[in-house]
Amino acid sequence: MKPSSIEILASTLFGLAILHSFCVKRFAHWAHRYPKGSLRENFLHFLAETEVVFGLWAAALFLGIAALQGSFHDAAQYIESLNFTEPKFVFVIMVLAATRPVVNLAETLITWAARLVPARESTAFYIAALFLGPLLGSFITEPAAMTLLALLLKRRYFDRGISRNFAYATLGLLFVNVSIGGTLTHFAAPPVLMVAAKWDWNISFMLAHFGWRAAAAIGFSTLLTAWFFRKELNPMDVPPGKGGRMPVWLTFLHVLFLGLVVFFAHHPDVFFGILVLFLGLVTATREHQDALKLREGLLVGFFLAGLVTLGSLQAYWLKPLIQNLNGSALFFGATGLTALTDNAALTYLGSLVEGISDELKYALVAGAVSGGGLTVIANAPNPAGVGILQNSRSFADEGISPLGLFLGALMPTAVAIACFWLSH
Repeated sequence: MKPSSIEILASTLFGLAILHSFCVKRFAHWAHRYPKGSLRENFLHFLAETEVVFGLWAAALFLGIAALQGSFHDAAQYIESLNFTEPKFVFVIMVLAATRPVVNLAETLITWAARLVPARESTAFYIAALFLGPLLGSFITEPAAMTLLALLLKRRYFDRGISRNFAYATLGLLFVNVSIGGTLTHFAAPPVLMVAAKWDWNISFMLAHFGWRAAAAIGFSTLLTAWFFRKELNPMDVPPGKGGRMPVWLTFLHVLFLGLVVFFAHHPDVFFGILVLFLGLVTATREHQDALKLREGLLVGFFLAGLVTLGSLQAYWLKPLIQNLNGSALFFGATGLTALTDNAALTYLGSLVEGISDELKYALVAGAVSGGGLTVIANAPNPAGVGILQNSRSFADEGISPLGLFLGALMPTAVAIACFWLSH
């Protein structure tokens, strides 16, 4: 297929957005050269915000389409033709999942599970959180699991002055575990959700082909990371819990609202209505609440909306590439390609290929989820984790380095590859 001028423009801007995402640390470094509060310092800090990158280049695409077509109406029509349900859902689920009652409940459940781990408390909680939390994402959705885990890990580890190597190893482990941890069901992981209905994949199929492999990979990677950094983990003291005793009825209502949003995940008009009702509950019970993560949720939603806007015009080169690969090539190709584009977009394009075999279907999805932790853009929940953790003590100086994340995710990605493909 010969690409149109708009598709070429979108691919060019998509490439520039990827390069920009790798340069955010450099922009933050340059910002420190100018007086605090100056125009240049603020502008460079704006360019250093990871969540702004794809939205910024998507805005450039909007202007480019308007220039090529000679009308803003055509550019607006393109935007209106896209499906932004996922960015909207991630914004709403981040706001609900990051509330004090929900986070306290998650911390309590993980603390109970940690008591079963034969290790010191700080190590046991680390293992329980990074094993149980990602698997929980198969039921409460991956963005909710990412939000909860990022908040818990931030307070217990990332804000405690851990080493840079440990911080990036934990970040990479978190992203990979969440990416593969949502595959126990057919409705929680975006790359699975994109193909499940068309390919008739249900919970029993996911458990038989993906679920046990995901649990094995998550368990092995988590134990290996905890063992490697045991000298740093074991001496850490346990931080006190947040806030006072939470009313059971309030926790129940928060979980109910969270469940309703997950249930209506494909109906944005409905879950935005639920959000408005939830805001009323938070206002009425403000003495039991922390400040809502509205800014963080909006930035992450903006990031994903930009990714949808730019990524939707990449089908002309991605789809033929998928069609011409065999099983092993498709698995490893998907693992690599998902580092450059959202894994849900990749599996969606694969679902458009008619007559694809069962082996290729498995290879595409398994490869897409295996590579979901290599970059910020590889998996939709990753920006939520970055939005929360980049302000932690471990990354506050220069932000999260894409290279550091890539290196930190290599080991758990290799384990995922072994479990999903070499054992297949």
